[in-house]
Amino acid sequence: MLIHPQFDPVALSLGPLAVRWYGLMYLAGFVLFMVLGLRRIRRGHTSFTPKMLDDLLFYGVLGVILGGRLGYVLFYKPADYLTDPLAILRVWEGGMAFHGGFLGVMVAMALFARRHRLDFLQVTDFIVPLVPLGLAAGRIGNFLNGELWGRVTQPSAPWAMVFPQARQEDLIQAVQHPEWQAWLASYGGLPRHPSQLYQFALEGLLLFVLVWWYSARPRDTGKVSALFLLGYGSCRFVAEFAREPDNFLGLLALNLSMGQWLSLPMLIAGAWLWRRAGQQSGRFLRY
Repeated sequence: MLIHPQFDPVALSLGPLAVRWYGLMYLAGFVLFMVLGLRRIRRGHTSFTPKMLDDLLFYGVLGVILGGRLGYVLFYKPADYLTDPLAILRVWEGGMAFHGGFLGVMVAMALFARRHRLDFLQVTDFIVPLVPLGLAAGRIGNFLNGELWGRVTQPSAPWAMVFPQARQEDLIQAVQHPEWQAWLASYGGLPRHPSQLYQFALEGLLLFVLVWWYSARPRDTGKVSALFLLGYGSCRFVAEFAREPDNFLGLLALNLSMGQWLSLPMLIAGAWLWRRAGQQSGRFLRY
């Protein structure tokens, strides 16, 4: 049985300044965005410049942070934040949502495209191959923090892991499922999927390889973006079957989690955009 190492969330302390692992993962994601973006520019087949990439990063950071926070507030805990609106500003307490960050980035990219007089899909086709490795870094941050753990699995499974941080939830679930009480007594916690690592592999590494490879050649405008939507939506939908639903939400209609319901519009939009790009085959924009 694997035990989560319970890493110290603080990676480095410099006097009163505490540098947290999760913050470093965000930084790693932004650095990877720049490195991969510059590589795409050097590869050619694009009208983007390093200066435009700097602007993209600025817009993207604002979209990720503002959209991710507001998405968490609106999608997951609207009632809590209505009673205490100032809590929205306390980002150090946690609470970011990918789907909100995604929408925030889309708004930011629309503003960027308007400012530079570019086609919106021209912008998104350029940036989506730069995103998955940042997502992978974020999932590593989740694992280091021992958060967003997976659902209970068989203790004999080679991937089964006890998360000491989930102790309170383990006790509640052991009451709800008496057959799990022996596991709780034997291992000090319930065996769970390390779902953060599944998401690291799927929506991080696998999606990066797929989108980076596909975007290496000129494609119909919108197809790279469509592939990202289809790929992320599929990977997230599948991974959610192993991820523990948020305890304040549980499973929703059709026994699907909030993450799965929020992924469905991405799949629908990706399928629509792929078909639309195919109907306009031969329309290439330099991105």
